[in-house]
Amino acid sequence: MARQKTIITCAITGAIHTPTMSDALPYTPDDIARQAVEAAEAGASILHLHARRPHDGGVSIDPKDFAAFLPRIKQATDAVINISTGGSLKNTIEERIGPALAFSPEMCSMNMGSMNFSFHPLADRYSTFKFDWEKDYIANSDTYIFRNTFADIRNAAGQLAPHGIKFEHECYDVGHLYNLKFCMDIGLFTAPIFIQFIFGILGGIGPEVDNLIFMKRTADRLFGDDYRWSVLGAGGAQMPLAATASQMGGNVRVGLEDSLLISRGKLASSNAEQVAKVRRIVEELGCEVATPDEARDILDLKGGTQVNF
Repeated sequence: MARQKTIITCAITGAIHTPTMSDALPYTPDDIARQAVEAAEAGASILHLHARRPHDGGVSIDPKDFAAFLPRIKQATDAVINISTGGSLKNTIEERIGPALAFSPEMCSMNMGSMNFSFHPLADRYSTFKFDWEKDYIANSDTYIFRNTFADIRNAAGQLAPHGIKFEHECYDVGHLYNLKFCMDIGLFTAPIFIQFIFGILGGIGPEVDNLIFMKRTADRLFGDDYRWSVLGAGGAQMPLAATASQMGGNVRVGLEDSLLISRGKLASSNAEQVAKVRRIVEELGCEVATPDEARDILDLKGGTQVNF
């Protein structure tokens, strides 16, 4: 039997890292669009997108900020567009799904449980910051609870269902898999589902290979053949876990949202550099990388002509 091709997702900017941490982190519409297109050209078939305030790099869920780059990316590449519903940790679910409702993308993220979600240790690594908002935003993240209750998930799923959007179900711990199974049992999501196993976020499961194996075995037991899966390793775990996942038959996610590094102690120059590296790893280990249309087929997506941008 032919082995399924490996889907590479690239998460372009996210909501954790701030402009001080890397000059490569895109936050203007021009930079987000350019880096997204370059990541697709390097081999990413899915582009996971957040928006930023263009004047200072802060997190934005304003549809106007998404509108400044989404059409440009669509015109320049055939990649699948995946819009985040994570937004800022301080926003309500109604606010967070606003961009997805406005633009009806092929995919969007869906976080499968509430959790402590913190990156406050990063505040001590920098003595000065480019923008005034950064230090408090980072340092105060130890007070955040990333809220994703069953009611929130049901609300988001119900409002987005008419759009035919496929979800990237983000699971930060094993309990989130059981939450997802419950949601499937009550009819919120239909197979094949796409699970993003996330490792290395403070508040979630750690980035050890044993944990990847445990999450995969649990998902096999809960979902059988009704799911596809990918791995996101935060920080220095990005490339090692991606390599392992590809050899286990999974898909991979890289990007400056998840890690600012290209190798130990060295900042990446762009999202495309990370995509090119993981593609080289995947292909040298004997796997083929999926094109955007192959990713659409694997994940049963509605197609790029059915979006609203």
